[in-house]
Amino acid sequence: MKTVEYTKIRPVRSLNLLSQEEIVKLSSPSAELHQLFRECALAILNTDSHEDDAEEIQQLYADFDIRLKPEPRGVMLEIFNAPAQSFVDGQIILGIQEHLSSVLRDIVYTDFKILAEQTNDPVVITDKVFRILRNANVVRPNVSPNLVVCWGGHSIPRHEYDYAKHVGYELGLRGLDIITGCGIGAMKGPMKGAAVGHGKQQITNGRYIGISEPGIIASESPNAIVNELVIMPDIEKRLEAFVRLGHCIVVFPGGVGTVEEIFYLLSILLHPDNKQSIPLIFAGPESCRDYFNTVDTFLKQCLGDDVADLYQIIIGQAGLVGSEVKKAMATVHQNRRDTGEAYYFNWQLNIDPSLQHPFLPTHENMAALNLNTDLPKHELASQIRAAFSGIVAGNVKSFGIKEVAKHGPYVIKGEPAIMHAIDELLKIFVREQRMKLGQGEGEYQPCYVIAD
Repeated sequence: MKTVEYTKIRPVRSLNLLSQEEIVKLSSPSAELHQLFRECALAILNTDSHEDDAEEIQQLYADFDIRLKPEPRGVMLEIFNAPAQSFVDGQIILGIQEHLSSVLRDIVYTDFKILAEQTNDPVVITDKVFRILRNANVVRPNVSPNLVVCWGGHSIPRHEYDYAKHVGYELGLRGLDIITGCGIGAMKGPMKGAAVGHGKQQITNGRYIGISEPGIIASESPNAIVNELVIMPDIEKRLEAFVRLGHCIVVFPGGVGTVEEIFYLLSILLHPDNKQSIPLIFAGPESCRDYFNTVDTFLKQCLGDDVADLYQIIIGQAGLVGSEVKKAMATVHQNRRDTGEAYYFNWQLNIDPSLQHPFLPTHENMAALNLNTDLPKHELASQIRAAFSGIVAGNVKSFGIKEVAKHGPYVIKGEPAIMHAIDELLKIFVREQRMKLGQGEGEYQPCYVIAD
């Protein structure tokens, strides 16, 4: 494990003028905000690593630190014992420097402007999501709908990555920009492909937007293609940012995190107050036909056969995915024009408060989930989303890993039919090694127990 003992850099494309209070909170080792900044900065400097255990990353670089140092021309970042992979000939890679600057920007703005305003009002929460994105210059006027959200696993085999890259290429040829969770695998593939497609079309301002949050960034460090990075304060605001910004969503094969994202979106689309829809396409290579058949069956078991009307499944045919997304964009564009709705942010989408309030994956909260088919479909989807969110936390997030280490696996219980469906899906994910990186078949230790 090689490190760079000391370097000093200036923030770029971001604020480098901070108040004394901001500097103290970000630099004092005892301050909670400093720890948050340190963990996110380490994740940035660990870009392209194949390690997805947040706790292990922190232990590997236990002596890493980052401080803010005021100077006559503004603030400098002092970095101690950083991963050497982020440097070339002793100089930090510019893209890494920009991502560090984005982390500084978002943490300062969120802590001092957003989290200081405590509220449970759904309208105000949505407004906060918008303001974070506006502060990061992600929401922009005078741009027609062209943002494709791509979800999928970070732990995928090479042929699935190549397929995601091919789809991204087809999207790039059609002048479409990409939003992902910013990590590797199915998040990097579409961006890399789109960059080639944009290049062929001589598009020089292609956008590769990565949206993360502090709990997940250590396990999904930003890939090198991301040129606009945003750190949302929690997973719920991250997910809301995806659906408010995106004009179409493409889902590639993934694990529990991908299933969490699917149920989040389906809960919104099933809500009786939402008359509009968001184009949703499941896409994968021929080798993933069984995967999507399994996911399709699972969704129908949980939410009824009618849920299949909300999505389209395309196997192979990357060009068809591109053309279907392009057609969907035209429909979204026309609907926004007809209704006078903003192109850059889907304000009219109704998101239930259960999807906006952060779900803390304690053992008590996981056991209290209501996983029963007598719930309205959108509420059941929200509850299942929370269950998978807890499994994600137990797999890769520091809080969840510590909870499982202290209290044992999460116990998930509910209606037998749903429990059986979840159990079968998770067994397939374990067998296909879609749960964590760096583990061979049979080595995964579940962070959950499915109750009979």
